[in-house]
Amino acid sequence: MVAQRRALVVRGGWEGHQPVKATELFLPFLERSGYAVRVEESTEIYADAAEMAGTDLVVQCMTMSQITADQVAGLSAAVIAGTGFTGWHGGIVDSFRASSEYLHLVGGQFATHPGREPCERRGGPEDNFLPHTVRLTDLGREHPITTGIEDFDLVTEQYWVLHDDLIDVLAVTTHPTQAWHPWRRPVTSPAIWTRLWGAGRVVVTTPGHSLDVLEHADVRTVIERGMVWATRTASAS
Repeated sequence: MVAQRRALVVRGGWEGHQPVKATELFLPFLERSGYAVRVEESTEIYADAAEMAGTDLVVQCMTMSQITADQVAGLSAAVIAGTGFTGWHGGIVDSFRASSEYLHLVGGQFATHPGREPCERRGGPEDNFLPHTVRLTDLGREHPITTGIEDFDLVTEQYWVLHDDLIDVLAVTTHPTQAWHPWRRPVTSPAIWTRLWGAGRVVVTTPGHSLDVLEHADVRTVIERGMVWATRTASAS
């Protein structure tokens, strides 16, 4: 009999990303897919080596916030040993800004989300909602997470990401130049990527600022497939 897979959902941090409601969207999928799901409201569990060793997948939604050295070391050790790690938007790529060790694990860091023309801004979150396209790469058109998905359009925050070249980019988005911008040529950022870290797999999906974006058919499909793909493989058991 195959042991039931164990998923750990870690959520919290900045409330603007609605970590509870956002993660609740995906709990039914995990349960239907045969995972035993544990939910934690802090990163303290990352320092529990025994619990992490028995975890096959970590789904994190923890924007900004802080993490201790022991906690990030525990998370990293678990991933190296085969635990999958995934999340979306600021919950994974704008977490723990003061931790270089965490950044090294994930492979990319939120830098900004360019906004509308200054004269159009009204002081709300919509000031940063821009129409943009998420474009699949050649790798993305073949990868199990994104195969069959075509380029898709969104009107939401468009993440500008600083990253290294150890990530495998499945989709990108391009920031254009505008008269009010200080940059003078278009900048392309990874929008969806994977990263192999020891025996573990990391999956990052940058769209996901709000519940409506998470419920977009393509975004939701990528996140759900990413959970399955990141999960500990037999070779990492």
